[in-house]
Amino acid sequence: MGRLDGKVCIVTGASAGIGRATARLFCQEGARVVAVARREERLEELARECRDLAGEMTWYAGDVSTPETAAAMVKKAVDTFGRLDVAVNGAGIMDDNTAIGDMSDEMLLKTFQVNTFGLMYGMREECRQYLAQGDGGVIVNICSVGATHQTSGAAYCASKGAVLAATKNTAFMYMEEGIRCNAVSPGGVVTDIPLVMPPSDPFGFGRTGKLLEFSGELAMPEDLADAILFLASDQSRYVNGEELKCDGGWTCF
Repeated sequence: MGRLDGKVCIVTGASAGIGRATARLFCQEGARVVAVARREERLEELARECRDLAGEMTWYAGDVSTPETAAAMVKKAVDTFGRLDVAVNGAGIMDDNTAIGDMSDEMLLKTFQVNTFGLMYGMREECRQYLAQGDGGVIVNICSVGATHQTSGAAYCASKGAVLAATKNTAFMYMEEGIRCNAVSPGGVVTDIPLVMPPSDPFGFGRTGKLLEFSGELAMPEDLADAILFLASDQSRYVNGEELKCDGGWTCF
C-alpha cells in the first residue's frame, strides 16, 4: 500500500474497464487522481466509490481525441493538485476486424483519432508539463498485443503500432530529463468494449479468429491495473522505453 503516496496522476479512459480499475487502484495507493473520460456520470460514480480510499479523486469529462481535452486535463491536474507526476493514457477503441482492402475511411480516421492522435495529444501536454516542472515524470501508455501480432483489423493494429513507436521515441528523447515512458500491452480483457464494437467483418474475423485458439482465460481489468501500477511507481524506476505484454502468454509463440 502507498506506492503512489502524494503523486498526482491522470488516468484517461477512466469510466470503464482498465482505466476505471487503474484509477481506483491508484487512489487506493495514495495518489491524487484526475479521472478522464467522456461520461461524466460514470466519473462521478467512480469518485464516490473512491471517497474512503487513501488518495483523492477528481475528474474531467472530455473527448480525449481532441487536443483541447489533452490540454484541459493537464491544466485540471495542475490547478487542483499543483503538479503532475504520472499519466496513464488508456482511452481506446477497437475496429471491426477489416483487412485493409475492405477498410473504410471512416473506420481508419476514427480509430487513429482516438487510439493514436488522442494518446499523442495527451503525451505532448504531459511532457510539456514535466519539462516545465523540471523534475521528470512518468507516462504509461495502454498499447495492445495488436501492435505486434495481428489480433484485429488493419486500422487497429496500425494505430497501436504507432502507440508503441511513440512510447519508445518519447523514452529515448527525454531520458536525460527524467521522463520515463513505457507501455502495457493487454491481450483479451473482460471489459465493455465488445458491447460498443461494430460488427466484425466476416473475412477479417475469419483470419484473426484463428488466433483465439492460443488465447487462455481472459484477464480482468484489475490484472492490468496491477501491471500499470508497477510501471507508474518507483518500483520500476530503471524501466524505460519498454513494452510489458500482459496477455497470459497468448502471444508467446
